[in-house]
This record gives sequence, structure tokens and C-alpha cells, in this order.
Amino acid sequence: MDFDIQDYLAGGVEIILKDAMRATLKNPKESLFLLKFSKHAKKATKIRRKYAKKGKNIPAFLIASITSSCNLHCTGCYSRAHDACNDDKPQKQLTDDEWEDIFRQAKELGISFIVLGGGEPMLRRDVILKASRHHEILFPIFTNGTMLDEEYYDLLDKNRNLVPVLSIEGNEDVTDFRRGKGVYRQLIDSMKYMRKNNIIFGASLTFTKENLPTLLSDEYISQLHDLGCKVLFFIEYVPVDADTVNLAPGNEERELLLNEINCLRQEYSDMIFLSFPGDEKTSGGCLAAGRGFFHINSHGGAEPCPASPYSDVNVNDASLIEALNSNLFKSLRDGGILMDDHGGGCVLFEHKDDVERILKDER
Repeated sequence: MDFDIQDYLAGGVEIILKDAMRATLKNPKESLFLLKFSKHAKKATKIRRKYAKKGKNIPAFLIASITSSCNLHCTGCYSRAHDACNDDKPQKQLTDDEWEDIFRQAKELGISFIVLGGGEPMLRRDVILKASRHHEILFPIFTNGTMLDEEYYDLLDKNRNLVPVLSIEGNEDVTDFRRGKGVYRQLIDSMKYMRKNNIIFGASLTFTKENLPTLLSDEYISQLHDLGCKVLFFIEYVPVDADTVNLAPGNEERELLLNEINCLRQEYSDMIFLSFPGDEKTSGGCLAAGRGFFHINSHGGAEPCPASPYSDVNVNDASLIEALNSNLFKSLRDGGILMDDHGGGCVLFEHKDDVERILKDER
């Protein structure tokens, strides 16, 4: 049987929402929002399927890096390694109105989830305020957690389509080593506050060959559960250069994660467990370049993935659907690169010469 990307994505969205409803049964405000959102998600799936019949694949997910600024200097940050994040004053970044237009277009295309990243997305309070108005879209905000304050807590409480996802590396020593002294304590204090005030939040764990067993341990998962974490993202480490390729998870680690996540979903019925990019064998290959998601950088460049910072079109000059059908995206989807076997980490990282060649041939 041929793999159907739309059926796969629709099924994935339904599973996420079903798990989310189960995880929030004791939180009436969150459950009410999810009940309404599930209706929007079903409508969005129908929209995507209509486009699919016309030969145009619309992904359910968009990743939006709304700023190139960050207040931290985390070890191994791929955004800084690719100069997508720096300490200089940002130049020519999309305005809040331009981002809101992207959110509007995304809704009309049937995109249900927009991940807000950066840099540190909470530096762009103006953009997050715009996002809060679009309740038909769920916005996970991948944040280092250090910018959370009373104003943000109030915004999150009133707008349940905004879900903070706090990046944490493990215990205090490991987290502070990578992110800076005192960051772990800030994260724990924020989690306790949100648990006390019934604000739904998640955590993001970057896993490598070395740390995956620790992150999957009963002790660590139980700790996050008791702190009130409702969504747990396992983010596969993508090498920032050739020297860190050995840290990239391989098939053995992916298989371990897949098996353990299935067990965790049974054991912790009030939590959601997701992995990114996930099991590529199940999804028929890498989901980048619009197969399952795509990325817009802070300047408007449409890229296959945050870890593959290449673009041949800018949303300042093109609509979202035009960006999804750019030559780069189509070449990656149709050329077999996304379905190629790779040793570990990111298939586009291993084929970056091929990606650069596609861009070179355009010129």
C-alpha cells in the first residue's frame, strides 16, 4: 500500500488531541479550549485534503523562528552555529503585523500547529500577542523559560492556544552547564508556579546517543510529572558541525525512544509524549520541506527545517502556498533525498551538498 502523507498527518493530529484531552481532564479551562480546538483541527484536515486532491501538499505544522535574538549562549546551539541567532541588533526581521499575516494564511491553508521558536521567542512579546488572537491554531512556544513573568503568566492563562515548552537538559548540573548558572532553578520555579495556577506547559529534552537513557529514566520522567509537565518533547540532536556527528542518535536510539514512549504513554495517562522529528520509517521519510512541516526564519525565508537553513523564497515576496511550492522544496520532496537512509541525526545535514547544489542550479 502506498504511503499517504495526509492520512498520516491527520491521524497524528487526532492522536495528539485525544491524548491532550485525556491529559487535561482535571483542568476545565484547558479541556474546554481543546474541545473547541478539536473542531477547528477537523476543519483544517478537510482543507488540507482538498489541496491534496489538487496535487498541493499542505503540512499540519509550521515552525516559526520569530526572532534571531537570544539572552542565553547555550553550548551546541545550532541557531548560533548557523548564524541564525546572534547578539547583534536584529536587522530586517518580520514585524508583528507580518507574522500575523502569516498566521492568517496558515489558518486558511489548514495548518493547525505553529511552533514559535527563535532565538528566544519570548523576546517578541508583540508577536506572541498577535498569536494569542488566533485560537484556531495551537502555538507551542519553545522557550528557555527565563523571560516568563506575571504579564506572560496572565497572557497564557487567558489564551490557552499558547503553550510554553521549557527547554531543560536533565538535572541542575547538566542544564546549568549548557544554559548558564541559575537557569535550572528558574525553570523549576516557573514549573511550580504554572502547576499551582493550572497553566498547561511542556518541556523539551534534546537527546543524544549519550544522554537518552538518563532522560528516559523513571526518576526523571516522574520528577517532571510531579512538577506538572503535561507535554514532553524529545528533540533529536542535530549536529552543528562534523565534530559533533558522533553525538547524533542512530537507529538504535530511535528504536529505544519509540519503545519507551509507547510504555510511557501507558504509564502516564495524564501526559503527552512526542518526538521530533520522530520515526522516519513510520512517516515514510523526513517530514521537512513541507511534507509534514516547514520553517520560516526571522527574516521571512522559507526553509526546509530549522536545522537546514537554506531558502530560495521569502514570504515578504510570496504567499505561504507559493513558498511551499518553491523549487527547493519541490526538489527535496520529489528528488528522493528526504527518503534516503542516513547514519543518524538529520538527513538534510548529511545531504547539505545536494541542497546547496539545488540552490546553485537555480541561479
